[in-house]
Amino acid sequence: MKVNDGAMTLALATIQALQILTIVIVSPFISGVTSHLEARIQGRRGPRILQPYYDIKKLFRKETLVPNDASWVFMAAPIVAFTCYLIVPMLIPVLTNYPLPLGYIGDILGGGFVLSLASFSLALAALETNSPFAQLGSSRAKTFGALIEPSILFVAFTVAVITTTDLPYFEAAAARSSISQIVRPAHVLAVIAFFLVVLNDTGRIPVETHSGTLEFGMIEEARSLEYSGPLFGLLKWGSAMKQLILYVLLVNVFTAPWGLAGTQKLSALLLAIVAFIAKALVVGLVFAMIDNSFSKLRLFKITEFMAATFLLAFLAVVALFLGGG
Repeated sequence: MKVNDGAMTLALATIQALQILTIVIVSPFISGVTSHLEARIQGRRGPRILQPYYDIKKLFRKETLVPNDASWVFMAAPIVAFTCYLIVPMLIPVLTNYPLPLGYIGDILGGGFVLSLASFSLALAALETNSPFAQLGSSRAKTFGALIEPSILFVAFTVAVITTTDLPYFEAAAARSSISQIVRPAHVLAVIAFFLVVLNDTGRIPVETHSGTLEFGMIEEARSLEYSGPLFGLLKWGSAMKQLILYVLLVNVFTAPWGLAGTQKLSALLLAIVAFIAKALVVGLVFAMIDNSFSKLRLFKITEFMAATFLLAFLAVVALFLGGG
């Protein structure tokens, strides 16, 4: 840490840690604001904005109960998933428009594989419990995940060809270089497809009611039914982090990569944090409006939603090679 011309300059390693801390600390706040907005749109008072923090704190004070048939995998899965959510912010532009030291160790597909490892560990833990609802949620999550992965690959391929790279920092730089990069048909179709992917991965309508309590309609929520205490707190916290990470990819890589810090000065980084929170809140508001504007699809209809997502991603590739990229 240095002081130049009265401005405090942070080391790159410190900025890297600051990106991770931003995701860790801000993610429950974004979830709380989104839940509060949903309630307000429905005419209810709703939970407090800081309620997720209180819930996590309460869970960390409770006792951990483990199913009789569960092995060490059940205990390790939330820790593995939480660790994965700590790794991804190292690879993506959360606060800066310049790559940080660990920003080169993985591309956008590498980050996707890390998130997939988190999902796989939770699915495996759900199978360990021998609980029918947990196993059902795990089976559904993996089935729909397999259907959505081709769309993610097409989106990553389209954006990589347009920007000539698959590193998130450089993809954001290419989109930031000119507004024409963002409004190209191939890029627009890819962004819409990725937006639908985020709807799926965050358990939002029309795929799932993320706060529902009906076991037969659960997907993501069902996998954590057998957890309690600190492990359940890690899962809740990790879910909020995963949601915010996907928001980062949506706004800081694909749609609005502005407001990022261009220097190592503390003042620039603080402004970047404010801009990042503002953009995340806008995305949260959009998701809250979607949650209150549509009904959840029947389970067998979700495949049609996945097919529409894949079609948009495929059309992005077609538009790219027909001159729309």
